[in-house]
Formats: sequence, structure tokens, C-alpha cells
Amino acid sequence: MNDHELAADLVRTAGNLAAGMLAEGLETQYKTSVSDVVSAADQAAEQLIANRLTDLRPQDAVVGEEGTKRPGQGRIWYVDPVDGTYNFLCRVPYWCSAIGLVDQNGPVAGAVYFPAVDELWVGGGDQPTTLNGRPVDELLDQPLSAVSIATYLHPLHLRDLAKVANWQAAVAGAATVRILGSASVDMAGVAGGRLGVFLQANLNPWDWYPGAALVLGAGGVVDTLQQGDNLWQIAGNRLAVEETKTALQSIIPTR
Repeated sequence: MNDHELAADLVRTAGNLAAGMLAEGLETQYKTSVSDVVSAADQAAEQLIANRLTDLRPQDAVVGEEGTKRPGQGRIWYVDPVDGTYNFLCRVPYWCSAIGLVDQNGPVAGAVYFPAVDELWVGGGDQPTTLNGRPVDELLDQPLSAVSIATYLHPLHLRDLAKVANWQAAVAGAATVRILGSASVDMAGVAGGRLGVFLQANLNPWDWYPGAALVLGAGGVVDTLQQGDNLWQIAGNRLAVEETKTALQSIIPTR
């Protein structure tokens, strides 16, 4: 089983496990805020993935959102067992299980399983991105003004006026804005041409690498831009990404 096949199998199994546990009822635990939550499904799905990777890729490192940290020799599997946990626990069917594999050169493979619609996205590295086994169309250049921008800005961050100003400058140039609550599903949507650009700041690696691999595998680009204290992460077609960066740079951060 190659890396892409393994990633696909892991996210499908983890996503189905989490969905089954949700149907049976789950308790909610809070981390940093009322919207930063974790459940037994997150923990069980991550443990399942970590155990499989220990058996099948013992030389690789594993880092998971719910605390898994296993050292390795160069490659790292980033695991988000339930990306969009707030949606998940509120029964909003916009969440997924996601895995991204990276090496010293960047993303090697990404896999995202979207249980609500039984969609399995796999790609990155030397494999073009597929949806349920079928290649997606290659992303073509389109201006930001012609596409949607999928993004997120936590209410607590509204106090960061520099960040808000950068964010407003970027989203103002898009055809429309979508805030849906799962970075990996968003970037799968970008890879599939459903959404135009993904934009968010200061993502954890398990939120960034699975979807970034899919966008790269669809012929798109991924990029970052440091503006003051915020590292903006952007994915989409080449032209729209460049225009998003230009918009972000049009506001000079102040302290």
C-alpha cells in the first residue's frame, strides 16, 4: 500500500468511526474557548490512525491535533481526526477527517474524507488529486474578482485591528465570501473548483497540509505571507493567489 492509498484508507476509516460515535451520542470537552472543542470521537479516531501508522510506517513521525507526538526520521504525518469539530458536535454536516504527509521538500500526500456526502479526496506529490477515484480538473488561472474566497476569522481576533484590516482587504476583492468551518473541506473544494481561494492565518500544520497537498495535486499553488504577527496561508489558482497576496500587502501592519 503506497502513501496515498494508506492516507485514503485511514481518513475513510477514521471519518466513519467518528460519524458512528456521533450517532450514538458524545460528550463535549472545551479547550481554549466555547468553539474550540474536542470529543471522544476526535480522540478515538486519532488513536486509530496513530496505531495504524505505527504498524505500517514505523520510521515516520506522527503529529495529531489531539496530542499524538511520535518522533521519526524525516517524514511527518499530520493528523486531524475531525476537522470542524464545532460543526461536527452541532450536527452541521461540514466536517472531515484529514491527513497530510510532508517531507523536507513539502507536502507529499493529502487525504480528506467528507462523510456527509461520502467524498474521498486524495492527491499531492506525484499523484494528481482525485475525488472518489476520478481526477479533478486542473485549476486554471482566474482573477480573485471572479471566484469565491473561503476563509475564517475567529471573533476573538476582531481585536487585532491589523489582522482585520489585512483580512478585509483580501476578501473585499473576491466575488463572494464563504465561512464554512473546516479548512480541509474548504481546500478540497478549492482543489475541485467549487471554491476559488482559501485564506486563513496561523493555521496549525494538521489544518494546512492535507488540503495544501490536494490543491497542489490539482495544479494550483499554495503560499504564505508574513504580515506583522500573522502568517497568512493561501491556496488556489496561481492568479487568484497572487492577487490575494497583493491585497494583503496593501495594508501595512502597525503595532
